[in-house]
Amino acid sequence: MSTQILVVQPDDNVPAGALGEWLEEAGAELDVRLAGTDEVPATVDGYDAVVCLGGGMNAFADEAYPWLSTVRRLLSTAVGGGVATLGVCLGGQLLAAATGGVVRAGAHGPEAGPKLVSKKDAAWTDPLFAELPLMPDVLEFHRDAIEMLPGEATLLASTPLYPHQAFRIGRRAYGLQFHIETTPDIVDTWVARSPDVAGVAKPGAFDAETLDRVHADIDETWRPFAHRFVALAAGTVRPADDPRRGLPLA
Repeated sequence: MSTQILVVQPDDNVPAGALGEWLEEAGAELDVRLAGTDEVPATVDGYDAVVCLGGGMNAFADEAYPWLSTVRRLLSTAVGGGVATLGVCLGGQLLAAATGGVVRAGAHGPEAGPKLVSKKDAAWTDPLFAELPLMPDVLEFHRDAIEMLPGEATLLASTPLYPHQAFRIGRRAYGLQFHIETTPDIVDTWVARSPDVAGVAKPGAFDAETLDRVHADIDETWRPFAHRFVALAAGTVRPADDPRRGLPLA
């Protein structure tokens, strides 16, 4: 029986892309819901995992996007139920917001283009992050940032500009500030739609040759990560140790 994954897509310009292909390669069946058009389930019943993708809106822009509160509740329910969860960019911000974190406009302005993030100590023993290189390639494209992680979060990757690049909540929920799902065509669409964000990238960051190269590197690094996420959802990869285990009693 295939692993059932609910994919919440907040923005029609931010599809599952390569990530969706990698999840399906690993045996997952995706139920993609375009928020604001399709109904987003209130619970995770019937699903083995939840993936929430990116988008151009703020994680708390409920007045303009009233379905955001439903997505946050869904993510909170998934975390509380121990369901494998992955949030990408806005999805990571929504995961943080749903579990007590703070998301605001980035204090240092937008971040865009190919980047390297640095694994933190906890990542070396994490079931999804342990096999990643010390500084994996990613694609940044965001205005908002996670200013404060939830109290129970474990930081997994960082950069000097925005330190909360990847984190885990509990044993099976992961948030990423960066993108791993893009293709060159998807990035071209974002550059045309959001020139203010694209404009902060280094010269040549969005040239065809550069995008081809970075996406080849992202594929090599993050395809196995996506496969491990499906295995985590299916129960064939052991989840992270309980971060509360071993804490001294009050």
